[in-house]
Amino acid sequence: MRKIFFILTTLSLLTYSACDDGDVITVEFDFDDEYAVCEGTGSLVFYKTKNDPSESLSVRISELSSLSEILAIGDDNVYEETFSLSSTNAFNYRTYSNASLPNDLFCNDIPNSEVKITNDYEATSGSVTIRTVLTEDDNDGIPAELEDINANGDLTDDDTDGDGIPNYLDLDDDGDNIRTIDENPDPNGDGNFDDAQDTDGDGIPDYLDADDDGDGVNTRDEENESQDNNPANDITNPDVGADYLNPEVSTTVAATSYRAHNITKTYTVTLTVFDIDLGVISYDVLEFGTLDDSEISSSLKTETLSPVFN
Repeated sequence: MRKIFFILTTLSLLTYSACDDGDVITVEFDFDDEYAVCEGTGSLVFYKTKNDPSESLSVRISELSSLSEILAIGDDNVYEETFSLSSTNAFNYRTYSNASLPNDLFCNDIPNSEVKITNDYEATSGSVTIRTVLTEDDNDGIPAELEDINANGDLTDDDTDGDGIPNYLDLDDDGDNIRTIDENPDPNGDGNFDDAQDTDGDGIPDYLDADDDGDGVNTRDEENESQDNNPANDITNPDVGADYLNPEVSTTVAATSYRAHNITKTYTVTLTVFDIDLGVISYDVLEFGTLDDSEISSSLKTETLSPVFN
């Protein structure tokens, strides 16, 4: 949990005190970092709540009506847009007399009559920036930045097997129908890939070697028991292991396709509020937090890629 405080312009105080008829009011935000979102209300409402005491923070953006709009990333895998706060785009800090708040506090067309607001501070000036970053991962055990084979800083032009999927998104970099992660690219898990498994000792690690055992038959073609795009389960000599790692066995059954490639997709949606005036307090920047991952449909978190067989 991260505590978020009002930031005063002096940057020397993290809490706020104000006099009100002789009373001292101390305001401190103590919310979780993650926030939720509501659709279907004619706008998008981003919000977070807490109990003890019961409070909420919310941002309403009338120009947006669907979460899909802020997940529509560009070619650089980033979406970013800034919205001006106004009478229709508002930031609210509310306090409640309820001991606890319902989970659907902001997601009902008809307000819950049992919820009692004691204070509602609204800012209609300032701005909100929403930034979405998409991270794609082939889960092959190799960090994307280390899959820049030609070291030119462009991950999209490194495609060892020529299947149309760059290595950083390819779960089988060399196209031998053995997943990269199963070819021991980092045997001791220390993050150093200099000791990657190299069965035939040719200086090419197995995960980039089309013929792992150096017997003249491509790994993907060493299938004889079952032609299922998985050479790992074709074993002539159990004492040695799979045929594709046994240079004494060179049975050839030509592969005709690659295995399916599934990648994971992670959307990180952050929201930052600038130049807010709530009447009782104002501040320059508030890191509202990161969208709860459960708000994003599971169907958007995976993608099946179709490698071109060659």
